[in-house]
Amino acid sequence: MPPGFFTQPIIDLSRALIGCELLVDGVGGPIVETEAYEASDPASHSFAGPTARNRAMWGPGGQVYVYRIYGMHWCLNIVGGVEPGAAVLLRAIEPVRGPDIMAARRGTDDPRRLCAGPGRLCQALGVDARQDGLRLDTPPFALLPRSGEPPIVTGPRIGITKAAERPWRFGLAGSRFLSRPFPGA
Repeated sequence: MPPGFFTQPIIDLSRALIGCELLVDGVGGPIVETEAYEASDPASHSFAGPTARNRAMWGPGGQVYVYRIYGMHWCLNIVGGVEPGAAVLLRAIEPVRGPDIMAARRGTDDPRRLCAGPGRLCQALGVDARQDGLRLDTPPFALLPRSGEPPIVTGPRIGITKAAERPWRFGLAGSRFLSRPFPGA
């Protein structure tokens, strides 16, 4: 990725990741949905400051923050932004590379259900706590730049109760691989 890519404001980074291709051990596809979180955001894991769980959020941009939600699903975030404690939650990708591997991991061959949602995305890509804190520019990860400026839709974040009204969810307009449709799109 170009210099400074991960240190741009977290909202800008969240939008800039739409269309970039994420690979884990060669399996993945273009990112089609993201959400932004920062330390001043009451919905963010970093809002109360650094902890053992969110340690990766306080590290340098370009590393990943992986956490478990509801005791069963892993969620993958890309650390970045201008200030420490910010990250972009990856909500969905289009399953382009290694769809058979993703289908075997997920137990479904419906391409629209392989990576639509943070938990599904992590299961399909084989992401869990072992990757927490790793860099995106080293194996097993690869993040490839997008070509061109894709059409992006914006809306409120999903599944949170604090600061839920903030329009910090971004998606590839017209994608059939989103976790949920955007209101009014």
